[in-house]
Amino acid sequence: METFGILATLSVCLLGGIYWFVCLLGSAEQKGKHAAQLSGGSISAEKVQDKYQQYWSFFRTPSQIATAEKVPAFVDTFYNLVTDIYEWGWGQSFHFSPSLPGKSHRDTTRIHEEFAVDQLKIKPGSRILDAGCGVGGPMRAIAAHSGAKVVGITINEYQVKRARDHNRKAGLDSLCEVVCGNFLKMPFEDASFDGAYSIEATCHAPKLEEVYSEIFRVLKPGSMYVSYEWVTTDLYKSEDPVHVEIIEGIERGDALPGLRRYNDIAETAMKVGFEVVQEKDLARPPAGPWWSRLKMGRIAYWRNHILVTALSWIGIAPKGVVDVHEMLFHTADYLTRGGETGIFTPMHMIVCKKPEA
Repeated sequence: METFGILATLSVCLLGGIYWFVCLLGSAEQKGKHAAQLSGGSISAEKVQDKYQQYWSFFRTPSQIATAEKVPAFVDTFYNLVTDIYEWGWGQSFHFSPSLPGKSHRDTTRIHEEFAVDQLKIKPGSRILDAGCGVGGPMRAIAAHSGAKVVGITINEYQVKRARDHNRKAGLDSLCEVVCGNFLKMPFEDASFDGAYSIEATCHAPKLEEVYSEIFRVLKPGSMYVSYEWVTTDLYKSEDPVHVEIIEGIERGDALPGLRRYNDIAETAMKVGFEVVQEKDLARPPAGPWWSRLKMGRIAYWRNHILVTALSWIGIAPKGVVDVHEMLFHTADYLTRGGETGIFTPMHMIVCKKPEA
């Protein structure tokens, strides 16, 4: 009887632990999604695997889609597939930040976001644009820090829903607004914003000139725009097959129609009419390695992958989620290699000003 009691206690503890891990444990940074809630976003569960296969076929050769009109639709598909996994394992801010001594990942993320809005030199009550807002992690941090009214736009309807839910729970509905739309053709009037920012988002545009031109249009004269861009650095050599493999791996796993070179950014900004105030790679020393977070997450990946596989097998998670999770793991490896070799940075900052009228 005593042995039976011990086994029963252990069984209860085990089941309780599984329940906690699957149903209660939220994302690494801030609770939002649980493992049992993983989905394909706006894609119905039975179509997730098919959509993943379509996505992978489309982005297998990035050079084929550099000017493709279908890029926005496939970026939308990508974020349907990955949003829940990002929230579960990463948090509500889908971007990198430099490592800072003595600071947690959550703290460095917030500091990185606040630094972006500080470049805009706006006042409380100003109306600013978040071009490519995702589920709104940066938006909420920036609104709380600056007191500005932030209007975010994302192409993905599921992310709009998630962002609005998070805004409500954070008590920031009055400062944060989310619109579903394409930042290549935004539903905003000319000269209607006091500032704008984009954090690792415009890399999804087939042509950077198109999104910069739209942001220029909706800004008031004299207003500032800051962007953190994904680019290849001066160390990237297109004739080096290892470099090419790394960059194409990043492009395939992140829905990118082709990474731009670091020296293309300012040229594009000036072409649409901006004055370039500052340009800097925030990943360079003394900043700590932004990719360390990816390396530290390898154990968590295998733990999570086993769990996702089990949830898919028993029918809780849609078929295809396992494939998406595995794709993101391989992409993390390419990103790490890009950081370690110095040929890629996700935080090439450019600060621009729309000239006075």
